[in-house]
Amino acid sequence: MADIGGGFGSGAGSGDGTGGGTGARIGVSAETGAGTGTGTGTTGAGHRAGIGIGAGIGAGLRTAFGAGIGAGPYAELTFDSQGDVDRATQGTVARMEATDLLVFAHGWNSDRSTATRLYDRFFAPFPGLVGSGVRLGYVGVVWPAMRFSDEPIPDFDPPGALADPGFGTALDPLTRQALGQFWPGRRAELDRLAELLEERPESEAAFIEFGALVRELAGVDAVPTAAAPAVPAIFADDVLEVCRVLARALVEAGGPAADGGDGDGGEGGDGPGLAVGGGLRGLWGGAKELLRQATYYKMKKRAGLVGERGLGPVLAELAAVRPALRFHLIGHSFGARVVSFSLRAAPVGARYLKSVTLLQGAFSHYAFADRLPHDKGRGGALRGLQHRVDGPVVACHSPHDSALKVFYPLASRMAGDSAGLLGFDERWGAIGHDGVQAVPGAPRLSLDAALREGVPAAGCVSVDAGSVVRRGGAPSGAHSDICHEELARIVVAAGRMGR
Repeated sequence: MADIGGGFGSGAGSGDGTGGGTGARIGVSAETGAGTGTGTGTTGAGHRAGIGIGAGIGAGLRTAFGAGIGAGPYAELTFDSQGDVDRATQGTVARMEATDLLVFAHGWNSDRSTATRLYDRFFAPFPGLVGSGVRLGYVGVVWPAMRFSDEPIPDFDPPGALADPGFGTALDPLTRQALGQFWPGRRAELDRLAELLEERPESEAAFIEFGALVRELAGVDAVPTAAAPAVPAIFADDVLEVCRVLARALVEAGGPAADGGDGDGGEGGDGPGLAVGGGLRGLWGGAKELLRQATYYKMKKRAGLVGERGLGPVLAELAAVRPALRFHLIGHSFGARVVSFSLRAAPVGARYLKSVTLLQGAFSHYAFADRLPHDKGRGGALRGLQHRVDGPVVACHSPHDSALKVFYPLASRMAGDSAGLLGFDERWGAIGHDGVQAVPGAPRLSLDAALREGVPAAGCVSVDAGSVVRRGGAPSGAHSDICHEELARIVVAAGRMGR
């Protein structure tokens, strides 16, 4: 599933260090790390322009306007896993000279470098799209997620830049490092998981051990309690069956999921990567996906928490200090969940939120519904909250997004939202796959129509962006193919910022 861990740092700006060299730097970004930088400068206290990528430790703060991306002024809002904001970053945003702030939250399969590049690429067209009376400020929301480095991101990962395909089911070094930061203090468990994924033993006992380790990392108890009445099916069901289902899903998503990269096809003889019906060795691709889904299970909760307890209150505070400032929220994948759940903290009748644009949102397409089609007594998690926005909530979706077409429904079921594990139906669909559902009167537009005619001034609207959101490899498909001027123009149209 495509989408910042606190471990890696990247940035451009002024700071101490040696331009074009390697060494420890603490720049204006206040980001500590040992890394390489390109640019010019003098030893000691020089000016370093360009991008430095290092193994920085900690959340990292970028407090200089324009640091890290081409558009400006730019600043970041940094949140920890509990949704607590770094007040220095909030203060920087509060001082930005702008009429309108674009506030963008990245998704879950990102590190800091990837998120910064995403913001740089996505924000690039905006200066040429807005009217003369609009002075934009650019805000990147940074929250702790993690990156699976063996998953391609269009435009960001040139050929040969990803983990060697020969890793197969094994964890490449960058992913192993990211998992260590995601689950600190669990080195022994992660080392054993990595060992099993590399060796792929033909042993039911090995799968049972693997499943138990993943369940422990995910923090679920096999015995139901009052606080956790049901263990998610992904952790409670037979681990071999779970791995078989996940391996089949990977094949459906276009990946060589099953045999792990050596091309032996397992005992089933179905060819490279397709031996999900053969020997146990062919199921380790599904086991690797089980580990990935354990991070999904944790990130889903974190994204909602960061939005509701972090971003939402911060935006309300900023609006109180700067009442004339207009906010336009943008979110990708679980970042769409972050910005959407921030609406829970917006006061009724507030007018500072002028638009919300969701790019391949990884949450339920029924989130804004007053009544769920399959349960008339319940509404969506965000029911009615589109009315907290003084403008439209635009959900851009694409049929080419394998992460949301295949894995989101499966993960939703596996997270305990269904009694069954197998099969797919619309009940578990993602808003980034087929748009807003069960909201009466919510229009559905093609991208061409939305660009030609504009979008409604309020309420939910779905825009099929499949004409541009269409590139990407397995297992996520086009999930991260969002850096297009057409989508920037949708944001401008939604916020009534155009010329």
